[in-house]
Amino acid sequence: MSGMAVTIELNPKERRLYDRLRERIVPADQAGLDGRSGARDLLLLLPDLTILLIRLLRDSRVPVLQKGVAIAGVAYVVSPIDLVPALLFGPVGLLDDLFVVAACLSRLLNHVHPDVVRGHWSGHGDALDAIQNVTGWFEKEVSRRVSDLGNLLRRRGSR
Repeated sequence: MSGMAVTIELNPKERRLYDRLRERIVPADQAGLDGRSGARDLLLLLPDLTILLIRLLRDSRVPVLQKGVAIAGVAYVVSPIDLVPALLFGPVGLLDDLFVVAACLSRLLNHVHPDVVRGHWSGHGDALDAIQNVTGWFEKEVSRRVSDLGNLLRRRGSR
């Protein structure tokens, strides 16, 4: 991607609904005063990332193949079929949705100018940081769990 800046003009109606709802939950004057996200920001991370995917779907600067990735991410979130069902596991069941959305966005970042992504972001802080933090955390946790499983299987195999 080139380093030139991209100007974003988002339709005011599009921003109004979700951004106004988010503003009621996390007022802008209370959000991230010290540069850190609060509990409300964390609760809104999955909706923020999902809205970002939907907005990128509607942007003409996003390549068609990458829109397919975005559609897959949104479809997974709205689908009643999950790897970890929220109905059974409560809030923990939303972690797989969060990972899928972040992974789709991570893939999109390789093909879309970062300023386009930032222009559609409703959350507080930088969208790219949020996406990298979520995918980094999941990669660390998955590798830790795979390592634990490997150790367990080795112990059982040596008996």
